[in-house]
Amino acid sequence: MVVSKWSLSLYMGTVGAASEMVARAVTIFHHEERHGSCHPHPSPPPCDPAEDLCCITNTFQYLHNSGWYWGSISASEAREALLKRSEGTFLVRDSSHPQCMLALSVKTRCGPTSVRIKYSMGSFWLDSISPVLPHLQSFPDVLSLIQHYTASGHTPQGQKSNDIHPQTKPDPAKHTDKDSGVPLKLMHPLHKPEAFPSLQHLTRLTVNRHTKCPDQLPLPKPLLHYLQDYPFHI
Repeated sequence: MVVSKWSLSLYMGTVGAASEMVARAVTIFHHEERHGSCHPHPSPPPCDPAEDLCCITNTFQYLHNSGWYWGSISASEAREALLKRSEGTFLVRDSSHPQCMLALSVKTRCGPTSVRIKYSMGSFWLDSISPVLPHLQSFPDVLSLIQHYTASGHTPQGQKSNDIHPQTKPDPAKHTDKDSGVPLKLMHPLHKPEAFPSLQHLTRLTVNRHTKCPDQLPLPKPLLHYLQDYPFHI
């Protein structure tokens, strides 16, 4: 019974924190819709606002639980946080672009850089100015996107970081023509100091790394629900 109350308290706290982030996300999404209505190309098929709300809500709840979502920090603040970290260290933050909700900031061997995360009709993908943009893989939430590229250990679709449309450029003092093709590796998430993972969350990550079917484990239902609230291992 104690476990059940703790799980309920955790869930309610997560929902409350996510609601404010979702409000901003929905505002951005609606702004993008209005902006797109003036575009000369044909409009995409109509989408279901309820499905969009559900998708965005789930993503922000996952991000809040991850500990490496840094919220509304600026690109320069993200650069400062990553500057002395090892290559492949990354975080997710709010995008300053009016038509993007989120951005991925990562330390490359030429310094920190950022890539916008695009969203449309229930799918997230990394922004790009490359001709292969239509072929970039999309995901139902940002955590699945990050986990995919973290597991692959290489740049999306074999691209280089200069093919991906960044919000900030690598450190020009360290960037040379020889370094024009810098792999965008995702290796280690950078947790916010005040959001360092709890023992329960670290245990959940370990369980998720060792099983693909946590719902079949012989555990009490509250613990199974806790595992299902964050089905990732990063």
